[in-house]
Amino acid sequence: MSTTIASAVASGTFTIGGDLPVHRLGFGAMRITGNGIWGEPKNAQEAHSVLRRTLELGVNFIDTADAYGPEVSERLIAETLYPYPKDLVIATKGGLTRQGPNKWLPVGRPEYLTQCVEMSLRRLKLERIELYQLHRIDPKVPVEESLGALVDLQRAGKIRHIGLSEVSPQEIDRARKTANIVSVQNRYNIGDRDHEKTLEYCEKHNLGFIPWFPVAAGKLVAPGAPLERFAKQHDVTVAQICLAWLLHRSPVMLPIPGTSSVKHLEENVASAALRLSDEDWKQIELGAKSTAAAR
Repeated sequence: MSTTIASAVASGTFTIGGDLPVHRLGFGAMRITGNGIWGEPKNAQEAHSVLRRTLELGVNFIDTADAYGPEVSERLIAETLYPYPKDLVIATKGGLTRQGPNKWLPVGRPEYLTQCVEMSLRRLKLERIELYQLHRIDPKVPVEESLGALVDLQRAGKIRHIGLSEVSPQEIDRARKTANIVSVQNRYNIGDRDHEKTLEYCEKHNLGFIPWFPVAAGKLVAPGAPLERFAKQHDVTVAQICLAWLLHRSPVMLPIPGTSSVKHLEENVASAALRLSDEDWKQIELGAKSTAAAR
């Protein structure tokens, strides 16, 4: 499958919040930081190249967070891409603190989230964040208080739309009593579908569903496993099968595969153009379910 002329445009369009159109295949900027999503990238030049290449490949939706680095991902985006193209949507998140590599703790106090937004605006060189997501609901803080701070910032013109991350339908319902929620970012892929009910909720209410960890792992992608066999049959990679399946799965799906490699970025974006028959997708799903059941 060619990656040289692939474009994220082929993934189609979803309009976030009814007024913010993006190509459905975006880019997750978590992996342009160091190991454990901590510190500077091993190869800063490659990180800059990856970000520039995203735009060349038609990507106009980039997802990041203040916790990536922390602060590193947002800073690199601004260093590389500012001044931004008019159609580029940069979504960021706040509400997780960092204590070290692979360590994350939620903090949802209103005053902290207000500070998070102000600092993200500064790092990203933006006057308004188009999509700001509560990175996690803090169990120590009523979600109404956390979202109330974001609504105040929205009224002040510093946030356009508000989203959530790692939530259930019940939590979304509760959140929507305080804020107009337009997107949800949960862990989801062809081998990890625990949030199926949340996806169905998003479909019903036309909320963007942003799957993090969009490429399956473990036995599902092991040598000789169903996904590898299907990938070989169609001359594509397993990652491309996973991403194309997400785009096929739902019209509200907005995959954001991340990478620190230009080569892998090009392969990921090429999945936007992958078209398989309904029978092919049926067999791929059956293979994935049988592998999951055997675990």
